[in-house]
Amino acid sequence: MGEMVSFKSNGTMGQGYLADGGGPGVIVIQEWWGLVPHIKAVADRFASEGFTALAPDLYRGQAASEPDEAGKLMMGLALERAGKDLSGGVDFLQERTGSKKVGVVGYCMGGGLTLTLACQRPDAVRAAAPFYGVIPWAEAQPDWNALGAVVEGHYAENDAFASPEAALALEADLKGRGKNATFHIYPGTHHAFFNDDRPDVYDANAARAAWVRVLALFRANL
Repeated sequence: MGEMVSFKSNGTMGQGYLADGGGPGVIVIQEWWGLVPHIKAVADRFASEGFTALAPDLYRGQAASEPDEAGKLMMGLALERAGKDLSGGVDFLQERTGSKKVGVVGYCMGGGLTLTLACQRPDAVRAAAPFYGVIPWAEAQPDWNALGAVVEGHYAENDAFASPEAALALEADLKGRGKNATFHIYPGTHHAFFNDDRPDVYDANAARAAWVRVLALFRANL
């Protein structure tokens, strides 16, 4: 359904997968694997629901199929450049759709970057849906007070990376700052429960429930 496109990114050119459903813009942020077929399929799903979805290629053409390789790509990702690529993607969607309002959703690594982007671009991001993503590093914390989006998080009950405790602590922190944040913990699920390309962890019922919630979030705020 979609196509690869290029967009301006702070003096350079970023690239990403665009699935244009004719409606509001949504940034879809990859897991640590890269811009793999699953992420493109998620963008296609948003387009089929009437959104204009852009999945920026943060690894600039690289992708992984093994955890060790994915870990190396993630650790080698320059967060500053990734932030510029994501912000450039926001600008691209604003121009493409004619609307200043943008939503953002991301998975695992992309879940943390979802929160970061929402803080970096409060002028545009009106709704943010992080999936099993946290920002555990003190030096990488965004300016939470800048956050203006409605945040709805989706987390697994069994997750050593983005634990329910960490998710609920973040939810409490955001609410304490006066932010509109609701984090859902899905019983019996594991990290990456939304990824239907990974039968070892995919949970169809939880994925379906999360999808319905995200669509409602974006429709209400974009």
